[in-house]
Amino acid sequence: MKPRVAVLISGGGSNMVKLLESMEGDHPAEPVLVLANSDSAGGLAKAQALGTQSDFVDHRLYGEDRAAFEDALIAKLDAVNADLICLAGFMRVLTSHFIERYDGLMLNIHPSLLPKYKGLHTHARALEAGDTEAGCTVHEVTAKLDDGPIIEQARVPILSNDTPDKLAARVLIEEHRIYPSALRRFVEAL
Repeated sequence: MKPRVAVLISGGGSNMVKLLESMEGDHPAEPVLVLANSDSAGGLAKAQALGTQSDFVDHRLYGEDRAAFEDALIAKLDAVNADLICLAGFMRVLTSHFIERYDGLMLNIHPSLLPKYKGLHTHARALEAGDTEAGCTVHEVTAKLDDGPIIEQARVPILSNDTPDKLAARVLIEEHRIYPSALRRFVEAL
């Protein structure tokens, strides 16, 4: 039986779309749910258009009670028997309560060459540091933010006229390429 993949998003879901599209045909996994932290996430409609069930848990309803929010996410994931979780622009920091439940079964795409520039504003930070290259990383999720074992990276040269937005657009092209590739390799190694 193929592992059942759930993709967590917060926004438009461009990486999620590439993941769903990649899981067609002979792919060793199947998508079963796209789950957002808000009903306004644009990726929810895209998932439905691609034939994947979508749902949301509004994090704002839980205030500071992160465990209750994560329990609601877990209930949605359990309802579809999700085996593997892919974070694709999910902009909520998950606690060890959630991460430990899916230990070794959760991937993330991050827009930097980890271990550099964990967290936010990665492109601006690379430019401010005078780096000559940037990129993206697919990694396993651990309790430390953007710190798990690296599965795949892609490098992008930083150009003299780059802005954070220009650099982000070029890095996103590589994100779309490597996340599906890394997911396939990860599933094949399970």
